[in-house]
Amino acid sequence: MRTMTETEAIKLFKCLADKSRLQILKSLAIEDMYVERLAERLGLTAPTISFHLKKLQDAGAVTSYKSQYYMMYSLCKDVFMTSILEIIQEESDEADLQAKRDAEYRQKVIDAFFEYGKLKSIPAQRKKERIVLEEIAKAFEPGKEYTEREVNIIIADFHDDFCTIRRDMVGEGLLEREGSIYRRTDPLFS
Repeated sequence: MRTMTETEAIKLFKCLADKSRLQILKSLAIEDMYVERLAERLGLTAPTISFHLKKLQDAGAVTSYKSQYYMMYSLCKDVFMTSILEIIQEESDEADLQAKRDAEYRQKVIDAFFEYGKLKSIPAQRKKERIVLEEIAKAFEPGKEYTEREVNIIIADFHDDFCTIRRDMVGEGLLEREGSIYRRTDPLFS
């Protein structure tokens, strides 16, 4: 069974948000039917049923086949075997765009708070402060141990309030402290 793309899922969900279409699907779950039989069963006109069947077919929820004089419609059961969790976990069509937006936002924050490599001020907003702290954390080598004095000297190159920044870096998990020894913890930065 193949996974549903984000676009296919949106199309299906939009299609399912209609009472008549849901009733058609419920009927087709019992047995394959033709337009006139569905119209009679649901108390709708044949053109209305045809309209809804076209939408359901476009969304991949039903399929059709010829049987004698009738065009029969059947439920595509495999489409409904996909769990909503699988759909949510499927990689987004917009993942690259979201990553680009994140990178642009990050750069905007860095540009706003740093000038010539110096931190102008510590951001009040936690999300922005995290970005600033991650930027400062790049000055520390992964795995290398630093004394508190060394940490203070490195941070002082960015901002005079090295105590607050050091405390916040430990609080954010960017530096870990063991006694009086500090170590950069997040190897994702380089």
